[in-house]
Amino acid sequence: MKLKQLTITFLTFCVAAFSGMKAASAASFSVIADGLYNAGGLSFGPDGNLYVTEAGIGGSGACVPPASGQGDSLCYGTSGAVTKIENGKTKRILTGLPSLALPDGTGASGPRDIQFDAKGKPYVLIGYGANPTFRDRNLGYTDLGKIIAPDFKTNSWTSVADIANYELANNPDGGDVGSNPLGFIIDGNKLVAVDAGANDLLSVNTSKNNLQAIVAFPQDILTNPVFPPSDTPSNEPAQVPSQGEVVRSQFPTQAVPSNVAKGPDGAYYVSQFTGFPFPEGGAKIYRVGADGKPSVFADGFTQLTDLEFDPAGNLYALQYANQSAWKGNFDGSVIKIATDGTRTTLLSGNGLESPSALTIGADGAVYVTNRGDRPGLGQVLRIENIKSIPEPDSVLGVLAIGAFGVGWLHKKRNHPEF
Repeated sequence: MKLKQLTITFLTFCVAAFSGMKAASAASFSVIADGLYNAGGLSFGPDGNLYVTEAGIGGSGACVPPASGQGDSLCYGTSGAVTKIENGKTKRILTGLPSLALPDGTGASGPRDIQFDAKGKPYVLIGYGANPTFRDRNLGYTDLGKIIAPDFKTNSWTSVADIANYELANNPDGGDVGSNPLGFIIDGNKLVAVDAGANDLLSVNTSKNNLQAIVAFPQDILTNPVFPPSDTPSNEPAQVPSQGEVVRSQFPTQAVPSNVAKGPDGAYYVSQFTGFPFPEGGAKIYRVGADGKPSVFADGFTQLTDLEFDPAGNLYALQYANQSAWKGNFDGSVIKIATDGTRTTLLSGNGLESPSALTIGADGAVYVTNRGDRPGLGQVLRIENIKSIPEPDSVLGVLAIGAFGVGWLHKKRNHPEF
């Protein structure tokens, strides 16, 4: 199995099994939306309401093979949507968006993120999760693997950037060809996105030109990796060592970028979803400065799916699972990294399961899409009563943002994500 394809197969297709809850943490949450289908990114609009993407459940249309080349095909439909949460009620305000999923509706690619520019114009990122060679050939014209600009009033949209086709034409990391854009931000007149399948960070002007890769991320080498037992059920049985097989002390793994946030210092911060065997504490947050070179800002995480800065410059990281995914426990965490590098956990487990994205409201609360890989069971949580619990082992390579000389760190700023 090729490494990048394996990671994308898991990141896109993993369906969490319910497991025991962990002890309650200091924070609590309320469920403000339920019954979502493969819920993804969320953002507050200019009207103050919260908008969340639903990747849908695919459909009965044409199909493409999964990224790994193993398992059921992914079939096309128009079940993707954008949902508005207003006064405790949910309403789908953009429907008919492209969706690609397994026959049972799991493993969906479709609408993955939504952001609003400074004038309140919305943009939506559509995932893909397969080799872009098959997209147009098998499915015809679709907007999978693209960023679109929707019109909620007319339930229509226009294409802004074809990220999947960029990977097909350029393949910046020189590895396997694949595309699975997962998240983006708006930075002035630029849309800055991560493509997990392509393993890169890209930008494109809102005027629809100058699509280019900013950086491709390096491969990781694990030392003394911990693999699942040989009899462990797996979507990727070729990756589980057979009985008596000698396990290598060093194992190359293709971790992928899962989302991006812009820091108060002007740099881009990119979360990492680790590759098989999904080592605990193996995920990093990269900082990409003006020179386009990635450096490790913080490490010691497990399978990150999103990042967000608050107005004071604190960084919030969303952990999809606290343990290696093959262990079957998908309790996640929301972790806060203060400007001095202090790391605290706001919520861990206790109902937080395989979360996919987060954002911070004007009220200071953290909003999270929960159970983002479970069609019909997705939620949006509002985390409240936040009282940080200091991490006893928080000295894991965190660099204080202040080290980059940001004198205005604590000043109120405008979030490019909103």
